[in-house]
Amino acid sequence: MIKTTVFYVICLFSAINMVSFWLMFWDKRQARLTGSRISESALFLAALLFGALGVYFGMFCWRHKTKKWYFVVGIPLLIIFNIYLIMRSLIFYLAYYD
Repeated sequence: MIKTTVFYVICLFSAINMVSFWLMFWDKRQARLTGSRISESALFLAALLFGALGVYFGMFCWRHKTKKWYFVVGIPLLIIFNIYLIMRSLIFYLAYYD
């Protein structure tokens, strides 16, 4: 049961980060085409909802939002926060269901 749950959590985490990575790509593409942009608060929300790695890799892969100090500082802090929440949840889960 634990292996199945961990597998689902990893799949969900991967999917959220792929969507976050795609959001960074789409915002960069729309910035070049002067189209409808994704708000910075939406990008931060995606990062807060366990998509910080996807946003971070998207920042440097697409060279997008890398000059905004609040992205350069905030996204790594959200990565640390995401890791903290995942570890605390895993510890709680293992203590409760073990």
